[in-house]
Amino acid sequence: MKIVNFSETNSLLSVFVREIRDISIQNDRLRFRRNIERIAEVMAYEISKDMVYNEIEINTPLQKAIANIPSEEIVLGTILRAGLPFHHGMLNYFDGAGNAFVSAYRKYREMGHNAFDIHIEYIASPSIEGKTLILTDPMLATGSSMDLTYQALLTKGTPSHIHIATIVASKQAIDYCASHFPEDKTTIWAAAIDPYLDESSYIVPGIGDAGDLSYGPKE
Repeated sequence: MKIVNFSETNSLLSVFVREIRDISIQNDRLRFRRNIERIAEVMAYEISKDMVYNEIEINTPLQKAIANIPSEEIVLGTILRAGLPFHHGMLNYFDGAGNAFVSAYRKYREMGHNAFDIHIEYIASPSIEGKTLILTDPMLATGSSMDLTYQALLTKGTPSHIHIATIVASKQAIDYCASHFPEDKTTIWAAAIDPYLDESSYIVPGIGDAGDLSYGPKE
């Protein structure tokens, strides 16, 4: 399985990641959402380099020219609600993609937030049969939500390749996805991989709650 960790190389992506982590900046919701979109746009460009292209002939005002276009049909799959800005950034580049949305959330079994189950409540998706599936979630903590989302989307077909795109992942989540997704047709793209989870399964150092930072706190 191919795992791409963008933090291992220097680029402007590190600037955007720094801003969504920094508590002196991240509480500006508009800036936070836009930074997530910009990270997604950079990732979409990088993912596009791994795709298969076909040559086509087009007409310009002066003469014919050869252009390369992706031959893969793409579906963007996103976990609500935190994934929406990330999804929009990807869609800015993969503007012809199909769109799938899954509602997955943690249901805690106790007050201390130390034990929880992942619940899937809603799915809306086109067919993914034989298509390239890009699964997006800004925070990949345990990896179980991503796995359940993938299992839910398999009711819509079997993709030819899976790209998992995330901003901040824990090392545990990377290992979990590596052992639960098809090894020969999955690529993981992460802007940063953080070392561990705390007792409540939050990524450390992480960024906090991406959904709340994007759209405000929930009750």
